[in-house]
Amino acid sequence: MEFLIHFHLMAAMAWIGGAIFMFILGVSLRDKTKQDQVYPNIGPIFGYFEVASLIILLSSGLLMANDKGLIDMFLAGDRSSEIGEIFYNKMMIVAFVMFFTILHFVIAFKTNGKKRTRVQNMLSRGSSLMILFLNFVALHYAIMLRNIL
Repeated sequence: MEFLIHFHLMAAMAWIGGAIFMFILGVSLRDKTKQDQVYPNIGPIFGYFEVASLIILLSSGLLMANDKGLIDMFLAGDRSSEIGEIFYNKMMIVAFVMFFTILHFVIAFKTNGKKRTRVQNMLSRGSSLMILFLNFVALHYAIMLRNIL
């Protein structure tokens, strides 16, 4: 099972690096015409790449957590140890990342190539920002877990 950490790390780099890239792209492309040229073309490709990264992240993470007994600890609600508390916190962050990712993808695919409403635009950008921020929090907990394990 130790080989899974390599897949997990590669997927985490792709997932977090992609979020950083899209954030920088969003901040730097102020011109609405340029945004309309770039996002409909890069968005779907990027989305599929990120979904693949996320699937690898989730599956390798669950397999490694199961191998270390963390899944049983989590399901039993055991947060009495430091590792139990850290793993619980990381899983809550991952759940929020999943929620915001699903929200963002639904809006992105529904509105690709179309004009977004103000609410759709706000939810899309807000969810992107939350995903970026929560990625760093999840990374923090991952480092803490790895130090203990």
